[in-house]
Amino acid sequence: MHVKKDQEVIVLTGKDKGKSGKVIKAFPKLNKIIVEGVNVVKRHQRSKKKDSKGQIVEKTLPINVSNVAPKAK
Repeated sequence: MHVKKDQEVIVLTGKDKGKSGKVIKAFPKLNKIIVEGVNVVKRHQRSKKKDSKGQIVEKTLPINVSNVAPKAK
């Protein structure tokens, strides 16, 4: 992989094209990375206990490493 954890990258394709952020986690076997603030989706979460309510949680999903490039310094 051409990017590593804590490296600044810029997104080249997809709905977040042009956005940049820091690599939070890398999955070399899957060829995917998680970039902070990129590919954020909302997921509905069930209540864990009987008296608590469910909620909507924002999650950052991994993107393919081929869709990003290292940010020039």
